[in-house]
Amino acid sequence: MLKQYLQFKLSQKLSPQQIQLMKLIQLPTQAFEQRLKQELEENPALDTGKEKEAKDEFDEFDNSNDDYNDNDTIDAGDINVDEYLSDDEIPDYRTHANNYSADDDEKSVPYASGTSFTQHLITQLNTFRLSDQEYEIAQFLVGSVDESGYIRRSLSDITDDLAFTQNVYTTEEEVEKVLGIVHQLDPAGVGARDLQECLSIQLHRKEQHPDVELATKIIDNAFDQFTKKHYKKLMQKFNITEEQLKDAISEIENLNPKPGGSYAGNNRMVEHVVPDFAIRIVDGELELTLNGRNAPELHVSRSYNNMLKGYKESKEKTKAQKDAVMFIKQKLDAAKWFIEAVRQRQQTLFVTMSSIMHYQKEYFLTGDERNLKPMILKDIADEIEMDVSTVSRVANSKYVDTPYGTKLIKEFFSESMTNDQGEEVSTREIKKILETVIEEEDKKKPLTDDKLAKILKEKGYPIARRTVAKYREQLDIPVARLRKKI
Repeated sequence: MLKQYLQFKLSQKLSPQQIQLMKLIQLPTQAFEQRLKQELEENPALDTGKEKEAKDEFDEFDNSNDDYNDNDTIDAGDINVDEYLSDDEIPDYRTHANNYSADDDEKSVPYASGTSFTQHLITQLNTFRLSDQEYEIAQFLVGSVDESGYIRRSLSDITDDLAFTQNVYTTEEEVEKVLGIVHQLDPAGVGARDLQECLSIQLHRKEQHPDVELATKIIDNAFDQFTKKHYKKLMQKFNITEEQLKDAISEIENLNPKPGGSYAGNNRMVEHVVPDFAIRIVDGELELTLNGRNAPELHVSRSYNNMLKGYKESKEKTKAQKDAVMFIKQKLDAAKWFIEAVRQRQQTLFVTMSSIMHYQKEYFLTGDERNLKPMILKDIADEIEMDVSTVSRVANSKYVDTPYGTKLIKEFFSESMTNDQGEEVSTREIKKILETVIEEEDKKKPLTDDKLAKILKEKGYPIARRTVAKYREQLDIPVARLRKKI
């Protein structure tokens, strides 16, 4: 039996323009510049620069209700030119001088120069006497080296790939023999299959003396005990004193665990964080500026306005002209929207960061992380009357330059907990204290999570051992056993 019934459902959908605006807000400075460049390339009706005179020049278009006695014409009301020409003025969001910093000129993204890492290794192969097949195998091995300097594929896989992709038929034994040649290349340790082999290669190539010889024995024969810091077992195994072990470990600690990372000429982009905001202390007060590169001067292209002018003045209007002017209208609409979206983006960024700055005023005045107040996204969203997702987009991808260094904005957010005096304190404050306690511990007898929990409780922060473990992991601090030193 079929039943009919009415169901009312309230739903809210974002328009494509709103979605695009959200994406613009999420972009950090450098990505925004790339997005701006893309828009300028794709939309010829959008232009940069100052053209104050443009509006005056086309004021004659004020009358948007003129009718044409031609069935093929477009009502001038379809294209209200004033809406577009008004953007030729310097945007009002550029007139707030205190909101933007003068660093517009630093727009180039630096790249590392020189030959690639792979080419650097291949060049070295030419210094060895190799048969044609050995050279092909060596080239393939070098091509398998990752950015850290390791070959993380098995010899059997490499042997199969050589046959299928290079028509080089060989054996695992021959590949391993050629791999020994790759291990002689610089930087030392390149081509290793794991950390143990990487450290061993470097130690074997160092000038030999008792400390290096002992370090080599430890890596080659007791690597597991070394990584687990079982120092007493190492001293017993090699019949050595604590001082001898300490000197050998010092040799190991000076090795490079990622030989590929030390080579600058690998043609990968050099990552430079561009702060989206800057906070300065001026006469005891905080002053916020938005990076000037986020405030481009945009206007509607004059040439497109000239096209409209020509269309309006022509007496005969053909189908081709009509199609052309509709295309112009679409581009003008897109340009007008993009200019407005950029304005909204800048306003949203500035309002959001200003609210965060005032919320954490005590921290920004002192730089002491213990002064960070508990703050969640909703706190800021409620204050500026925006959605939590909008605040999240600003916080997760933007950096601020402060007197204490460049910080990722989301680092200022933290949950709260109650101390033994009933006060709300930031979890960031607790983490800072935990970090300080661990820094000051006796490294010969590092504090366990249980002991850390007791110390924090004594300081007025009653948190469980599992919470201490969680905070320690978030701080990227290893367990007590791995913090042990001799």
